[in-house]
Amino acid sequence: MSTLSRIFRTFSTSVSNPPAKSIYEDLYKERNLKRVVEKFKKCSESHLFRKQANVYGNIVRRLASARKYKWVEEILEDQKQYHEISKEGFAVRLISLYGKSGMLDHASKVFDEMPERKCPQTVKSFNALLGACVNAKKFDKLDGFFRELPEKLSLKPDIVSYNTAIKAFCEMGSFDSAATIFDEIEKNGLEPDLITFNTLLIGFYGNGRFLEGERFWGKMMNTSLSPDIRTYNAKLVGLVSEKKLAEAVELFDKLESKNVKPDEFSYNAIINGFCNNSDLKEAKNWYAKLGQSDSTPNKATFAALIRLACKVGDFDWAIELFEQTIEEKCLVDPNVMQLVIHGLVKEKKIEDAKKLVGIGNSNKFRKYNLIVPADE
Repeated sequence: MSTLSRIFRTFSTSVSNPPAKSIYEDLYKERNLKRVVEKFKKCSESHLFRKQANVYGNIVRRLASARKYKWVEEILEDQKQYHEISKEGFAVRLISLYGKSGMLDHASKVFDEMPERKCPQTVKSFNALLGACVNAKKFDKLDGFFRELPEKLSLKPDIVSYNTAIKAFCEMGSFDSAATIFDEIEKNGLEPDLITFNTLLIGFYGNGRFLEGERFWGKMMNTSLSPDIRTYNAKLVGLVSEKKLAEAVELFDKLESKNVKPDEFSYNAIINGFCNNSDLKEAKNWYAKLGQSDSTPNKATFAALIRLACKVGDFDWAIELFEQTIEEKCLVDPNVMQLVIHGLVKEKKIEDAKKLVGIGNSNKFRKYNLIVPADE
């Protein structure tokens, strides 16, 4: 091939296949979702575009958030015409995207169609189907798939399979089943990993099953695994729920020596403990510590503190927290925000209540629809 021909071919390719970034920006800037669907399908004609998994994820998430499930189906079903559909990785992408959109039947259909497209069904696509069950919150379906498909397809579940099943059972509240799955891991020649233990600890400690959480904590401490911040946060939540606040503070103070950096969830666990005890002084103290750290308060932080401030009658601080919530654009439940308004009215601070209603109802990120109740 001559130099001129190579240059012309390169130029032609670059024109017909614009950079993924520019394609994504065009799709993102398009406000008309029907046009987004049309543009996406057109872009999909490029094999280079079909490699952009992140773009697929962002566009499907946008359509699903708008509840445009027919359009999610339209763009994903359109992908089945391309040769990549015979590759497991591409099928896994469609299964996962359908799952994240809450469309498990469609995800299952992609999985079931794989053999007729001569697409291999390995543990990778099996795990994608299990993940789709979790994302779509169809936990009962997962149990059937997990028990039946491995034998049917002659595949062996891996640790990802078991972790996904454990997560499903924990989210269902079927903690005995989650524990049973854990016992099966070693029986089948596998070893639990950090995700296994974190999922169990978050499930047990976070749902009032402290002793069972402690059992899995002990099991983890007997492995070579190093706990991360999610592990310690689960333990902090468990200790606080058991009213072992002093132990929770002690564990928090040890994190630095364990080379683990606390995050906002760590601080929230301690703050919740003091809020539960109606200890305004310590709640304020830990809120100040959070402000001095690299982490930032989130909606759970503000909700707990606003409730406490209203409960103990510190409405000056409640006003401050209300305004910070709006400033930080934290989507705190409107009922919590309304507590401040009601409290101010009872305190005969009507002008302050009206001011906060104006702030809450006029911000651009969320319309709270707060009201100033009649002064009783």
